[in-house]
Amino acid sequence: LYNELLKDPLRPLYNRATMGLYSPGSTFKMITGVAALQEGLTTPYEEILDTGYFRYPEGEKYPYGDYHPKCWIYRQQGGTHGWEDMAHAIEDSCNVFFFTLADRLGIDLLDEYAAMFGLGQSTGIEVPEYTGYVAGPETSERLNQEWYGGLLLSAAIGQGNTLVSPMHMALITSAIANGGELMKPYLIDSVVSSDGETVKTTEPESYKRLMTTNEANILGKLMKGVVENGTASALNGRGYTVAGKTGSAEFDENGSSHSWFIGYSNVDDPDLVVAIIVENGGTGSEAAV
Repeated sequence: LYNELLKDPLRPLYNRATMGLYSPGSTFKMITGVAALQEGLTTPYEEILDTGYFRYPEGEKYPYGDYHPKCWIYRQQGGTHGWEDMAHAIEDSCNVFFFTLADRLGIDLLDEYAAMFGLGQSTGIEVPEYTGYVAGPETSERLNQEWYGGLLLSAAIGQGNTLVSPMHMALITSAIANGGELMKPYLIDSVVSSDGETVKTTEPESYKRLMTTNEANILGKLMKGVVENGTASALNGRGYTVAGKTGSAEFDENGSSHSWFIGYSNVDDPDLVVAIIVENGGTGSEAAV
């Protein structure tokens, strides 16, 4: 049986939780949103118009050449989200809203916040892991690729060269659920000797505070809206409260995508965090189901 598992092309023995690297897709929008809020570049109440694709107001010089990335709803249905504030943009996963925030932030600030949230870095867990990348000029140079300005926009919605593990996204979700602390993950809770004596206990350890408790609570409410009214509404009405965010991570030129869902249960007193990716699963709504 073991040899059969080793030969299985689906690689069931591969530890995808810490060594699987995937584009985070729209789950990354939480970072873009936090960055813009903390830098004072938007408010929870500002409304931004989604016309189907990203563009500047008439008369302003557009810095991204002929690159006008579209919102997913325009690509799939030919529609738009219209005027969106932060809550509705997260519920609807509106690309144009987050393209606009990225344009205000610039790649340096976006990368700074991605690193602050632990992306592109070791999580510190006791098993082998891959750190992944955060899209930006340095990563492009490292990969012998050209960086150009429009890649900022795709980076803001978790596409491009940003690669993360499910463990990375679980820790980010945990930080929102626990009130703003990025915690060090661990597997070994305690070590007990043969005579029953506890010789080592692992205590929870915080790497850093990412946001205030109030900011984390605001994000939690926005993620709750994703389940109640947005792209993860398939989870609504099942007898428990969930806050979450979906994501679709494109991985080839044909638009094929992995399906993401990050979230936590019992919103008022969180007790369980999940980061789920379904390889080649399609839209993020599929992972939420």
